[in-house]
Formats: sequence, C-alpha cells, structure tokens
Amino acid sequence: MSAEESRRQRRRLAAGIKDSLRAMNNQLSLLNHHVSMRIALKDVDLDCLDLIDRHGPISPSALARRAGLHPATMTGILDRLQRAGWITRDRDPEAGDRRAVAIRVLRDRGGEIYQLYAGMNTALDEILATYSASELTLVADFLQRTTNAGRTATDALSEA
Repeated sequence: MSAEESRRQRRRLAAGIKDSLRAMNNQLSLLNHHVSMRIALKDVDLDCLDLIDRHGPISPSALARRAGLHPATMTGILDRLQRAGWITRDRDPEAGDRRAVAIRVLRDRGGEIYQLYAGMNTALDEILATYSASELTLVADFLQRTTNAGRTATDALSEA
C-alpha cells in the first residue's frame, strides 16, 4: 500500500470512528431520555443525578460548574430531585460557612435506575467479553482520552 493510500485509509477510518461516536452519543441520549421518562425526571435532572453520584457529596455551585448550568437553574433541578427522593442536601461539616450544603444521592433509590440500564449493561458485558485484556486497555484509553477532549471542548464553550 502506498503512503497516499495509507493516508486515505486512515482518514476513512478516523471519519468512521467519529461517525460511530456521534451515533453512540445519539443512542445513549435516547436511552437516557427513556430512563428519565420512566422515573419521571427531566433529562437534565438525570444528568445531574449522575454527576452527584459520581462526584458527590458536592456543593450546588460545584455541581453547576460541572454541569455547565446557571446556579439558579441548578436550584430548580436540585429542588425536583429532592422532592422526588433522589438526593439529600446536608450541611457541609467541612465548609467554613455554616450555610454551606453538600448534596448526595440517596442510595435506596439506585436500584430503580440500575434495573432500567440492566439491558444495556448486559449487552456491554457481552461485547467486552469478546476483547482481550490488551484490546480492553486500548479501548479504555481511547474512551478516557475522548472524554477528556469532550470536557476540554465543553469548558471552552462554557467560558465563551
């Protein structure tokens, strides 16, 4: 294969990967939307619930920054999540300000969400079982680097 053919093949493969990432993003967004509907949350509420689960306990302002949302918008989201029994707001004992609040997920509701994602998790387990440890290392590295690139792009847009 010539150098030019190799470059063309690499461009086609890169374009195919980018297209697959877009398709995966759309499909996961649809899955998340259906999960949100099943548990009577807005899509953004589910996104914030996941961020709290991953990074909590977390302050409302830190969560707003992570989500790229205005603090007033975050207040409404947190009110909905708390009313629905998904989160609790506790005084943050580590903060110097007595008014400071830490948000955390209430674990007793997690099974509801886990059950809704069970089909996808099973499918992922089956897919991952077909890869060797070195292939999984490569995929994990690609996904981490892609996530970091997405975070950088998001931060740049939110600062503009």
